[in-house]
Amino acid sequence: MGHYADAQPILLGAAVELSTMTLEVLAIAGTVLGLLAFILALVAQLRFRRMRREYQVLQGEDDQSTFVASVARHVDEVDKLRVDIAKQREVITQLQTDLHDAIRHVAVVRYDAFGDMGGRYSFSLALLDDDGDGLVLTAIHARSDTRTYFKGVRSGASDEPLSPEELRVIALAQGKEE
Repeated sequence: MGHYADAQPILLGAAVELSTMTLEVLAIAGTVLGLLAFILALVAQLRFRRMRREYQVLQGEDDQSTFVASVARHVDEVDKLRVDIAKQREVITQLQTDLHDAIRHVAVVRYDAFGDMGGRYSFSLALLDDDGDGLVLTAIHARSDTRTYFKGVRSGASDEPLSPEELRVIALAQGKEE
């Protein structure tokens, strides 16, 4: 066995001789390509790190804290709120309908039914809804007794004759007089 210095190179093809200038150009081109590859690898690494950070923000530490799970929970809550709002609108509509028929317009007029008595013990009370439907309660106080009358009211008028005090109390209840 001999030394390596005595060994002859084995050439498998035709020998190519390159000039020094060509070798320098190839060396520079190889260096430039190597630098370019290094820069591209560095940019790719930085992008990968940024994407991994963004993914970790989205992923969270456990399944409950992921960004996607959090958004899904909020979407579910918003959907539930929409259903609740729709139900509340129905309730409000029903309350407005009920309130329209409720006794909301009330007025009282006190007066002396007879000229010889003072103290304005007699009165007329109007209890009306938004349409002017309801009743008038009149109490007439005399020396020996008090008489009470109910008269139905429909649209601010009655089938029975109304006294001036009863007409006035209806107008007060409807806001037509002060």
